[in-house]
Amino acid sequence: MHAFWLFFPAAALWAALVVPLSLFAVLSGTGWPPGLIGAGHGHELVFGFALALIAGYTLGPQPWRILGPLFGLWLAARVSWLLAPDWLVSQLLSPAFALLLARYVVPRFQAAKKWRNKVAGPLILVLCLMALAYFLVRAGLPFPDTRILLHTAIIGLLLLMTFMGGRIIAPAVAGTLEKKGIPLEARVQPLIEGWLLAILPLAMVCILFTATEILAGLLLLAASLLIIVRVARWKLWHCTDRPDLLVLAIGYLWLAAGAAVTGVHLATGHALLPALHLIAVGALGTLSCSVMLRLAWQRACRRFPPAWQVLVIAVLIALAGVGRYLAGPLPFSQPGLLWLAAGAWSLAYLGLLAQLLHLYSAFTQKGKANNG
Repeated sequence: MHAFWLFFPAAALWAALVVPLSLFAVLSGTGWPPGLIGAGHGHELVFGFALALIAGYTLGPQPWRILGPLFGLWLAARVSWLLAPDWLVSQLLSPAFALLLARYVVPRFQAAKKWRNKVAGPLILVLCLMALAYFLVRAGLPFPDTRILLHTAIIGLLLLMTFMGGRIIAPAVAGTLEKKGIPLEARVQPLIEGWLLAILPLAMVCILFTATEILAGLLLLAASLLIIVRVARWKLWHCTDRPDLLVLAIGYLWLAAGAAVTGVHLATGHALLPALHLIAVGALGTLSCSVMLRLAWQRACRRFPPAWQVLVIAVLIALAGVGRYLAGPLPFSQPGLLWLAAGAWSLAYLGLLAQLLHLYSAFTQKGKANNG
């Protein structure tokens, strides 16, 4: 079975539930569910949702003897954290899943000859190790605190999405333009990619220390400029007949916007949390929904997703990202904006979940017909 048929619907459902439940936990005054209070929803979106996406996209076809225990560990980690985040077993299950995922995923990238093609493995490994670091910090490791660690993990997601997003968009655009007789010389753009692979890890290190936050901000501003140049060189104005590619590019530009605004906030001493949501909501939301839809439609129907689906998702995620940013550093003083953002986010992922289940049903029926 291909891993994405299992992990993508689970990730979509988890994304749809976590955000509104985290608001309910605070605004209702009940404190339930306890795992989503404070930084809990950030923990679940990074180490629950994002790692499930990575599992679905990178594991490929796997036997149930591998997929079953891996998915079971992910599910146990999510439920236990949701209900009892202070239990030792709850804190251990997330890093256990992350390390087991790294065990299966990272070696898949080591066969490449060029160092840039091998880098996805170490990037995923670093993100998985951050789940372990989060446990160690909660267990008493004096530095960094969980807030700074989550901020660093989001920049790590920015780096991973910048690398993998470019590797998805560039060949797709090149193939589309070749069919139109339009040459595209700037595909992967190794020089720009190399600079991004140097700048963003350095920004991750700098963000850990208050003394180097301004440098981190400048590095993120430089990364934003490089991302914009990279997108411009893809000649996407020739791809108006491919809304799925255009929405992927919008997601990639969300990376630039998130990096730029986060860089400005770091350099000027403004609160970082609203800016980071442009990455964690705008970029991650748009790119993850686009990739999940695209892969499921190609596998089930051998075609690209319909324009209305990708466009509706792009609008809903944009509404969620902008709404959360405008809620500011004290978001619970703006419950209307928060519920608007959470509602748009959850609606996008519930719609995506419905499509994934429908496409899986069509895929299995087609397989049965072919076997019959």
